Amino acid sequence: MSGTILFVTNGHGEAAIAARIAQETRALGDLRTEHFGLVGERLGGGDFPDVGPQRAMPSGGLVAMGNVRAFARDLGAGFVGLFVRQVRFLRGARGRYAAVVAVGDAYACALARLAGPPLAFVGTAKSVYVAPYGPGERRILRGARRIFVRDAATAAALQRHGVAAEAPGNVIVDLLASNARVDWNAPLRLALLPGSRERAYADALRLAQVVARLRARGLAPDAVLSIAPNLEPARFAPALERGALRAWTGPLGALLHDATLVLGQSGTANEAAAAEGLPVVALELDGAPRDAWYRKRQMGLLGAALQIVPGDPDRAADAVAALLGDPARRERMGAVGRERMGPPGGARAIAQAVAGLAA
Repeated sequence: MSGTILFVTNGHGEAAIAARIAQETRALGDLRTEHFGLVGERLGGGDFPDVGPQRAMPSGGLVAMGNVRAFARDLGAGFVGLFVRQVRFLRGARGRYAAVVAVGDAYACALARLAGPPLAFVGTAKSVYVAPYGPGERRILRGARRIFVRDAATAAALQRHGVAAEAPGNVIVDLLASNARVDWNAPLRLALLPGSRERAYADALRLAQVVARLRARGLAPDAVLSIAPNLEPARFAPALERGALRAWTGPLGALLHDATLVLGQSGTANEAAAAEGLPVVALELDGAPRDAWYRKRQMGLLGAALQIVPGDPDRAADAVAALLGDPARRERMGAVGRERMGPPGGARAIAQAVAGLAA
């Protein structure tokens, strides 16, 4: 078994999922893996090198739900030219790859089809817990030979519409596997997840303000801030100082292991925390329609595992302190998170299917 497999993604979390599947795929034979990010840049590396035209856009790829303003910013930043170059690259890739894997939503699947069959689709964005795949999306998905979605309920819904979807396990759960560990310094352990997009720097400062308010109330947490690999650690200095935080640039699973609670403005990382059985708290930010839409979607996915609190640091600290004082509720939130996110093992199952397509 040999050849090169191209992974097409449209987001940082999607790239992390693709990298995990690619790792399992390489272990199955003489297979090489490459990454083409439709959104963002420099998300691959090592045995998973980046290829094709990539560029970070102001929206970070989140232009759904009629967010015309975000899309307008992308247009001003050169989205049309980037899109044309990406289409040209994919069309020129025909015959170059043994298989193509689209990780993300129907948009990623549609563009990945341009590279030629065989194609596998790993759906990370949609779930019947939030919104089912629509008729147009189902039409696009049928162009893939293997279709994997995040939960059994979503797979069943697609099957009822004649789409041969499978749900072998949630790859987000597999992202947590790590032998590394954070050396926690206190019984109360807060993992802070500001996300991986440009706004993470500002969100980290908001989270740090909440931690500072908790300290002012007499709590003594060990608070550790996760810094995504595509971001600049130096730009988090104000947040680290404001909240007396420690920085963490290692594996996410190592940070979540043995944490008490997560304060997170992230997407995939918040979901990974729920999969670990941790209660997740996110700030509601005024004047951020993208964030409001995204949190609403995440609430649908995670249910009671996620608590949205006011963005005001004092009110947020009050809500977090109340949750920290209610271990029974935290345990219930953790149980819901594990149930909603599902079991591990998806990465290996999908890798085996991808290797089969490449044979």
